[in-house]
Amino acid sequence: MKLNYEFKNQELLKLALTQSGIDSKHNNERLEFIGDRVLGLSVANLLYKMYPDDAEGNLARRHAFLVSTETLALVATNIELEKHLRHGHMTGGKITHILANAMEAILGAIFLDGGFESAQKIIMELWHDMAAAEIVAPKDAKTALQELVQKHTNGELPVYEYSEPNGLSHNPEFTATVSALGKSATGVGASKKLAGLNAAEKLLKILAI
Repeated sequence: MKLNYEFKNQELLKLALTQSGIDSKHNNERLEFIGDRVLGLSVANLLYKMYPDDAEGNLARRHAFLVSTETLALVATNIELEKHLRHGHMTGGKITHILANAMEAILGAIFLDGGFESAQKIIMELWHDMAAAEIVAPKDAKTALQELVQKHTNGELPVYEYSEPNGLSHNPEFTATVSALGKSATGVGASKKLAGLNAAEKLLKILAI
């Protein structure tokens, strides 16, 4: 794995690379929980220093892009994490989520093994170029959809409806439906936020105004 870090506790690394489909008890989900928080703070710190003139809204959009499932999966692919990951059925739409979750788990493991500074250093190395390349702060799909709808209406907002999660408690699947401008779209995701973003992205493609 192309990671500029040497683990003192190899068991942490092994755990970070174990997906719940392989071991329902000893897997990377708890490390993923920690890694998500470490990544969020580290990226916020990186952006705060890199873009001193950006308003809070622009920083938030940059941050959302850099900690997104897609970006995490890309970083995981760049370091060839998938070659070392112990997983179950990694097919279809699950691939991106499994890689993203494992990347967060790796960061959580580094934090526990070497402390916050070690984890932040790795994040700076892996995320810096992408952060620098985002010259124009990207908008997430929900923000873009809201602006589009308001542009073509008298200040109306998209309407989101969420269903109860399906699946196992440790691996739920949420469904969201968004309606605007007489059209609607449905999206699914591992969280309400992701489901809403996926629904918004689909509706943007349908509207394509």
